[in-house]
Amino acid sequence: MAVRAVRGAVQLERDEAGHMDEQVGALLTEILERNDLAADDLISVWFTATPDLHSDFPAAAARKLGIVDVPLICAQELDVEGAMPRVVRVLAHIESDRPRADIAHVYLGAAAALRKDIAQ
Repeated sequence: MAVRAVRGAVQLERDEAGHMDEQVGALLTEILERNDLAADDLISVWFTATPDLHSDFPAAAARKLGIVDVPLICAQELDVEGAMPRVVRVLAHIESDRPRADIAHVYLGAAAALRKDIAQ
């Protein structure tokens, strides 16, 4: 089994804890489904949030999905002028037999514009 990385992002409509849980939960669920993964396949997950998001930790959404024994960490995204606002990004390290080229990176909604080269 190989170690792979899968990326993803979602833009939130507003900075509200419940909305963040919903949107980050949807992103994580889509990452797992598109890559045929279970929580046991996760090694670790990094979350970043743009500086305009402070209502909750994105990792809290993972815990609410039942991802409880996987190391998670949150960090603040760089505050770059002109960057898309209210974005949560994910970098998940996984165990998978899929070739690197077959990993599905998930960018939901407007966040698909961030990585047109890998968004699926």
